[in-house]
Amino acid sequence: MTQPVIPSCYYWPMSNATEYVSMAPTHRSSSHDKIATRLADILIRLNNGEKLDPHSLAEHFGVTLRTIQRDLLERLAFLPLTKDGHCFVLEPYYLGKLTTGDIHRFAALSGVKDLFPDLDDPFLRELFDSRINQAYLVKGHQYEDLSDKTDEFRHLEQAINQCRLIHFSYKDKTYTGIQPYKLVNHNGIWYLATVHDRQLKAFCFSQLKALQFDEHRFEPDAETLAVIEQEDGIWYNQDKREVVLKVDAGVAHYFKRRNLLPRQTIDKELEDGSLIVSSLVAHDNQILPLIKFWVPNVWIISPDELRQTLLQILGEYVKQ
Repeated sequence: MTQPVIPSCYYWPMSNATEYVSMAPTHRSSSHDKIATRLADILIRLNNGEKLDPHSLAEHFGVTLRTIQRDLLERLAFLPLTKDGHCFVLEPYYLGKLTTGDIHRFAALSGVKDLFPDLDDPFLRELFDSRINQAYLVKGHQYEDLSDKTDEFRHLEQAINQCRLIHFSYKDKTYTGIQPYKLVNHNGIWYLATVHDRQLKAFCFSQLKALQFDEHRFEPDAETLAVIEQEDGIWYNQDKREVVLKVDAGVAHYFKRRNLLPRQTIDKELEDGSLIVSSLVAHDNQILPLIKFWVPNVWIISPDELRQTLLQILGEYVKQ
């Protein structure tokens, strides 16, 4: 029997998630109900911050270890899980964000993934992030240790979600009436993306002092949110300039596999396998550390003053 495929217009609303189970063939619905029930239990444990041992889960549910491994690594592959020894745990900044309704909906969706190929991991991850990730925008794979600022972090998350103005001190300067938009994790460091005096600015979260929360609200600007989410880092200057580089053939595949530079574009692939790559940057320090990382396999073609700056830095380094 040909398996039914759900049109994408039907599986966007989360409220319809439980309907997918009933659309499965009758002789398979019972087994998928059991899967969904087991996945819901696992999601509840993860949401509560428990570290899950696959062997213990297999014994608890009376299933094989392979079944539990499939649950964690395939059916729930859209979750941001990390390994702690031989246990699985949900990323710390996602903990406690799912409601009971959310958990059962995600469990129902995950339980029928093998029936409906359209319900792939990117789709489910997008749904998961849209439900969880209202205040955070993670641009990296490591997290700054904020254990001593947990309360401030949570209150700031609430201010972002409620669109409330904030006030704080930063590098001996007082800022008032700040509009907080996103907590951005860039290369392991948390920044606060804000609008101040009608300009988009980023502040290092750990350096915020005397943080206060206002009862007054602001109306978020859709274009500003788009800029924050599309930017490669925390450099929000609107006046960007182009940097053109030549990338050696020996490392070209890294730049072809994914963008390693801000607003990277591969302009041309030369006969020897090397690349001409362009990047749009708001500040020299946005790209110079990246270029230094790839020296001597990357050369600056233009602008000339940036190339001279790099040569000066390298020259001073050699002298030392």
